[in-house]
Order: sequence, then structure tokens, then C-alpha cells
Amino acid sequence: MPNRFDGKRIAKMFDYTFTHWATFLTAAFLLNLSPGPDMAFILGQTARRGISSGFSAMFGIWSGAFVHVIFAALGLSAILATSALVFSIVKWIGAIYLIWLGIQAIRSEGVLISAGEHTSSEGMAKIFKQGVWVDVLNPKVALFFLAFLPQFTVEGAGPVSAQLFLHGVLIIVVAAFVEPPLILIGGKLTAYLSNSRKVSRWMDRGLGALFIGLGIKLATTDKI
Repeated sequence: MPNRFDGKRIAKMFDYTFTHWATFLTAAFLLNLSPGPDMAFILGQTARRGISSGFSAMFGIWSGAFVHVIFAALGLSAILATSALVFSIVKWIGAIYLIWLGIQAIRSEGVLISAGEHTSSEGMAKIFKQGVWVDVLNPKVALFFLAFLPQFTVEGAGPVSAQLFLHGVLIIVVAAFVEPPLILIGGKLTAYLSNSRKVSRWMDRGLGALFIGLGIKLATTDKI
């Protein structure tokens, strides 16, 4: 009897309706298209240093998002929702980091796209790490996963933590269909615009101003 019962439970794991998947995947697609620090960082790095840097930024953002997925599945994100102190600490660290990235971009002398396509492995690793921290240090991402993912859990479809993890990972999978084309298109467009260091410098300044604005917005935000 126990084995038969367990077998039935396993058979119903992640057993969702077509409507469930259609609703979730549509929401995930729109979510990945929405502007924010993540998308700004990915496209900004593409504009500054070319397509390869854009992909490094993208993988960094995905890694940071995966950390939030794990936190949500384990219930750790709930701490941010219930503790004003923890939320404020993470919020201010994230805001300061975004502002610091913005200042660094503004102070940049500009990078030619043609040279950026040959960015060193150390440079790629730096962009990847920055992408991870941009996402991990944004408490609004953690709270979003905490508010969004539970709406797609279904009673009897397996442990809640497993369902949260599955849907969180699928959001990143959907991003794989959205963000790479944007990077390729952005890289082609900026290649035509960034044929001089002067233009590149002004692009960096625009990106820097955007990050500083996002940092200030994060610093002044309340819990979602």
C-alpha cells in the first residue's frame, strides 16, 4: 500500500493543465520583456563592449536569478518580506552597487565595439560577476519571486518547494528565448553607432545615468 500510494503521488508530480501552462508561460514571457536593472545591464554591456559582453552579462543575471529561485523555494525570501531591517540592508547595498556601476560607466573613456569583441576572459568574468550581483542585490526580485511563483502552485502536484523551484527555473528558461535575440539585435545596431570613441563615451554616460537613476529608485522604494 505505501509503495502504491507513493507511486500515485509521483505520477501526479507537476501535473498541470494546459491553461495553467499557457497562463504561466505568457506571464513569464512578458516578465522577461519588461524593462528593469537586469535588462538595462545586459543591453548596456552589449552597447558598451559588444555581443560577447552582452552574453556574459546575461549569464550573470541568470545566475543571480537562479539564486533567488533557490531562496524562494527554501522560503528564505520570506525573510525579506517580514523583516524591515533585512529588506533595508539588502536594498541599500543593491542601490549603492547600482550607483557605483553608474559612476564607473560615466567615468569611462569609452570602448570601441570593434575592440570590445575581443574582451579578455578576465573582462568577461568581471561582467559576469557584476551581473550576478546586480540581480542578487535587488530585493524586489526576491519579493517578486515570492509573490509571483506561489500563484502557480497546485494542490496535489507535488511539494510546494519543488513546484516553486520548477516554475522559477522555467522563468529563466523562457529568458533564453527572449534575451539572446535582443542582445544580437542590440549588438548589430550599436556596432553602427559606436564607430568612434566619442560616441562610445556618451553611450557610457547615458548608461551610467540610467544605473544611477535605477539605484536611486531602488533606494527610495518600499516593499512590494
